[in-house]
Amino acid sequence: MSVAEMAGAGDVAVVVAPLAVEGLVMAYDGAPVIDGLDLAVPAGSFTVVVGPNGCGKSTLLRAFARTMRPRAGRVLLDGEPITGLRGKEVARRIALLPQSPIAPEAITVGDLVARGRYPHQGLLRQWSAQDARAVEAALAATETVELRDRLVSSLSGGQRQRVWLAMALAQDTELLLLDEPTTFLDIAHQYEMLGLCSRLHTQGRTLVAVLHDLNQAARFATHLVVMAEGAVVAQGPPSDIITAELVEAVFGLPARIIPDPVTGTPLVVPAVA
Repeated sequence: MSVAEMAGAGDVAVVVAPLAVEGLVMAYDGAPVIDGLDLAVPAGSFTVVVGPNGCGKSTLLRAFARTMRPRAGRVLLDGEPITGLRGKEVARRIALLPQSPIAPEAITVGDLVARGRYPHQGLLRQWSAQDARAVEAALAATETVELRDRLVSSLSGGQRQRVWLAMALAQDTELLLLDEPTTFLDIAHQYEMLGLCSRLHTQGRTLVAVLHDLNQAARFATHLVVMAEGAVVAQGPPSDIITAELVEAVFGLPARIIPDPVTGTPLVVPAVA
């Protein structure tokens, strides 16, 4: 099934969102972090989720990736309840770059990226030329070919992030989820990572990322989702929804919104001394 399946009904065409939640309730031990959330990810978008700490951004991503079970509601993958799909089927359609991935001891970059092909393996299908091509393409896309024989533990933070992204790309999915992919990176590597994600989006993937930096989100997102207290308070193109009133209401930050002099996207300038 394609990411954007078209289902005609008379003269009306309905686009099925690649990922959606309906009535989603997510909780840990106590009160729900997310309570009754409805959200659809536009097909072919670079969707970025922002909001204050503890608002449910990463929890929403865990629900999308099926790494955390909802207390109530549904997660839909191409219109199908994700709970009815086998784990390998989900992994062939969604790749996840978690917030703080941990590599096995003494594993090389090449071996780690090759693990991204696991969802495509089985009793009747072992390692193939297609798997090798997928790994090579992932290494090339993330500019990590020269790191192939290095131990992951020997890499810098920026190199490790690119290698983990390469493993996710090796899964060869149309959907890519990224949970705070710029964490622990210096500012140059943050923009390098987001630029790479933007290129992946222009090549046809649908991306959903959680970011903390509102200006980075406004620059790279095609669809911005703003969350507060477990609910979506605004969504749409960044230029349509980012206002001084929204920033102060959600983040408690008085600010001015001006055009970014480089991209023309909204730029949040704190109006505090």
